[in-house]
Amino acid sequence: MEIVVSLAIGVLTGSGVWLLLRPRTFQVIVGLALLSYAVNLFIFSTGGLRSGAAAVLSPGEAGTLGLYVDPLPQALVLTAIVIGFATTALLLVVLLAARGLTGTDHVDGRERER
Repeated sequence: MEIVVSLAIGVLTGSGVWLLLRPRTFQVIVGLALLSYAVNLFIFSTGGLRSGAAAVLSPGEAGTLGLYVDPLPQALVLTAIVIGFATTALLLVVLLAARGLTGTDHVDGRERER
């Protein structure tokens, strides 16, 4: 399970960085979104990858920390998802406004000369 999550984080990070280096603003926004997904997955995996385990202790039950996952990374990821969605929406509005003002979606504001 850890190998699959590690590979997913690596692929998302690599794809996000590659898209960040592209000349179009939409590709940059998608790259930022992929990087945020990679970071969310990394934070989520720090809480422990245990399938079928409860996130919190049951009442009246004495348990050890080895049997449960940490709920703090789950709460952080939920917060990061909401903030990332709002940031992506804001960036898309700025992209549309910039395209309307400049007539292009190139990062530096002008097309490459041929």
